[in-house]
Formats: sequence, C-alpha cells, structure tokens
Amino acid sequence: MKVILLIEDHDLIRENTAELLELAGYEVLTAANGKLGVEQALATRPDLVICDIMMPVLDGYGVLHIFNQNAELRGIPFIFLTAKTERQDLRKGMELGADDYLTKPFDSNELLNAVAGRLARFQQLQPPPAPEYEATPAGLDAFLHDAQATGQLDSLESLAADRRTHELPRKQIIYAEGDEASRLYFVESGRVKTTKTTAAGKELITGLYGPGDFFGYQPLLEHTAHHDSALTLEDTVLRYIPAADFSQLLSRNPEVGRQFVRLLAGRVREQEELLLDMAYNSLRKRVADTLLRLHEQQTAAQPTAEPLIQLSREDMAALIGTAPESLSRILSELRQDGSIELTNRDIRVLHPEKLRRANW
Repeated sequence: MKVILLIEDHDLIRENTAELLELAGYEVLTAANGKLGVEQALATRPDLVICDIMMPVLDGYGVLHIFNQNAELRGIPFIFLTAKTERQDLRKGMELGADDYLTKPFDSNELLNAVAGRLARFQQLQPPPAPEYEATPAGLDAFLHDAQATGQLDSLESLAADRRTHELPRKQIIYAEGDEASRLYFVESGRVKTTKTTAAGKELITGLYGPGDFFGYQPLLEHTAHHDSALTLEDTVLRYIPAADFSQLLSRNPEVGRQFVRLLAGRVREQEELLLDMAYNSLRKRVADTLLRLHEQQTAAQPTAEPLIQLSREDMAALIGTAPESLSRILSELRQDGSIELTNRDIRVLHPEKLRRANW
C-alpha cells in the first residue's frame, strides 16, 4: 500500500482529503504544519507528499527545500496544494522541484488523477533492482552469467579459460607485496591469509579468506600494485578472474558492479573493526573476540560438523597483533576458566557466552 503524507493546516480540508485518499486505497499520514510534516516524513518515509503552501511555522516552500536537501527525503514526488493561483507562485513551486500543483477548491477526480499519475511516473523512472549475488561459487557463476547475457564483455573466451580451478598446496605464495595486480581471486575451497610485514620484520595478518570469499580486489579498484602478500594456509582451490574482465564488468554494467562491490564492502568494514579492537581493547578481549569470530566462521562454513579453529599459534598471534608467547598465556587462562579446549594445533570454543563477557 502506497503511503501519502498530507500536510495541510486547515483541519476540515485535511480530514476530508485524507478520507478521500484512504477510500482510494492509500495509507495516509497527516500533519497540521510544515515542521510536523518534515518530522513525520523522517519517521516514516512516504511514497508521495501533498503539501499546502501557506502554513504556520514552516510553509510549503520550506518543506520542499528541506526535502531537497535531505538525502533520506530527496526525490519523493511532491504535489503543492494551495488556494493561491498567481503565476509567480506557480513558477516558484515548479522551480523548487515540485512535481505537480493543485489549486483549491479541487474535485476528487482531479486529486486522485494527480496522485496516481505522479506515483506511476515515479515508478517508471526508478531503475530495476540489481540482482542479488551470494558470495559462493554459485553466486560467482550467476554474476558472470548475467554479465554474459547482457553483453557486457567483448569476449568471454578468455574469461571462461581463466575461470578453471587452480589447485595450490599449503604454504603456496599466491602473490607478494609489490607484485602487479593482474586478477581477482575467488576461494572455492581451502583457506588463504593476506599479510603485511613491518620494517622490523614482524608479520601482521590483514585478512583470512575461506570458501566463498573474494580477495585481491583492492589494488584492482585502486589501479595499484598489491600492498600485502597472500599465502595458502592449507591445500586450496582458487578461481582467477582477469583484471581486464573485472574492470569491464564494473565499468560497463554499473548495476552489476555495485552489487559486486556490496559483496566486498563487508570485508572492509570487518577490517576497520579489527583495527579499532587492536587500538582500544585489552589483549585478553582481542583474543576472546578473535576466537568468537573464527568460531562463528567455522560454524557457518560447516554447520553439521563440530567447529574447530585450525590456525597455528603464530598465525593467530599475527592476526591479533601480539607475540605468540602473549597469545599462549591468554589461551591458557581461557582454558583454565573453561571457555575453550586446546589441542596441539586446534582450539575448540566450549562456552561462547564466556568469551562474549571477556571485557577485561
């Protein structure tokens, strides 16, 4: 049901107009002045606004000006409603961006036709929603299939050839810091870590990637060399997407490109949160948060299996940003309080709720 916001200071006109619109099948929100109307729109975004011009507190011109300046309200169809018929008032309203203009008194057909016409026109101007793609092998196939179907690539032969799977052994270097960025990587199975090395030779893990994850995209978007290194943590299967084809997908099909970027934005947000944790949280809290995050990732990847965190102490320390000796001390404390179970290489989270309370 379409939502219409009616802003009118005359009580009888407001009530009668709202009743007419409700009988026509619209949900109607009402406000007695412009200020209340803006507050109502911010609380519940309407599909169309009918607004009187001459009102106390804030007139119709002020309301439309606020709508135009507010990103949440900009673009909503706007119909002015007034008893003033002077040409200069009509012109001012249209110059501000009003979609239509009704003068009082008006008949019911005139109002309903204006509303239906504005809503239909607005619907026609909206771009079709971009398809949703999951970050899985099937999602990648659907993404590239849509690009092929819409003719967004000049040639698909090289893309098809480079999309074959590449099997890499454990501890295989995929690319090193400073290497030219030539392709986008997709993890079909296995795990990959990306790292940066400080001037003192200390390694910091900047990302962990498992099945369904993309990596290596940032230098392609920035047109730079790789600013980190990538290494397999176990036997891994990757798919390669050439940089030229990736660029064509983004530049020639903006809607598909934006969908693809949405898949990657979550990874950037996660890295930002990790940096905040490293800057402001205690080591014990950082270890607990990292264990929880890895536990949740393993649970999501293998919902039917018992989740085990299979990461060396050196890699986990590099992920958290601490020394392996400090990590081992915290892990021993967490084992003693029953939060986790330790084996030679693996970690099992026994009580996630205890880790979530680890605000030490």
